Amino acid sequence: MANTLWVVIPAFNEAKWIESTLLSLAVQRHTEFTVLVVDNASTDGTADVVRRFADEHRRMDVRVITETQKGTGAACDTGFRHAIANGATHLARTDADCLAHPQWTDAVRRAFASGLEMVGGRLKARTDDYPATVWEKSLLAFLIHAGALAARYRAEHRGPQFLGPYVLCTGGNSAITADLYERCGGYPRTSIEEDHEDRTLMNRVRQVTRAYGRRRDMVVYWSMRRTKAWGMRNTLSWYTDHSYKPEVVDVR
Repeated sequence: MANTLWVVIPAFNEAKWIESTLLSLAVQRHTEFTVLVVDNASTDGTADVVRRFADEHRRMDVRVITETQKGTGAACDTGFRHAIANGATHLARTDADCLAHPQWTDAVRRAFASGLEMVGGRLKARTDDYPATVWEKSLLAFLIHAGALAARYRAEHRGPQFLGPYVLCTGGNSAITADLYERCGGYPRTSIEEDHEDRTLMNRVRQVTRAYGRRRDMVVYWSMRRTKAWGMRNTLSWYTDHSYKPEVVDVR
């Protein structure tokens, strides 16, 4: 029987990181899902790493496709629509430098079973790549909370067109039904420099349903590489409103 839950991972030049992300999915408690990596025209052999992993882990359904239009939004939209065309009824997303908690896909299933059509989970600091102090991990948690609160009250996230309040559903840890994805129009086909695609998707969702929310049991460990390169303040400014303009966005 084909898997109806698909995990989509956009990836651009993630050969160094993608295997650990896939390994975190290999040890999930709930194993009935398909992994789809969308190689966003990488130049470092990302797709080869994924194919080699798939060959070595035959019990997993791991696939890779290519999207040549550069942009996280474009890659995600291509991946989600490919998954839906191949039988997906539920879609989860993480990023190619993230580690999913072993019960992540189980938490995704519980969220959908509770009646949610879109759900966002918690981000915690990944510490196996760049050592993070207790202070840095605590500050990251605070900044995520503060950023979510600030986003709720931003002018562009308020208005009579929305059926409910803005809720943070970060691209690295979110899930949506295939039906809702198609009803709301899906991700914008943009690059991250132009638009935070997860924010736009959330606002599209809010215009067609109230069945969205957050789950604390849906946990993904987030790479601190941008934070280490830019600093906490600049990282918050970037993710909040692009007021920080880094010379290098694709930190590797």
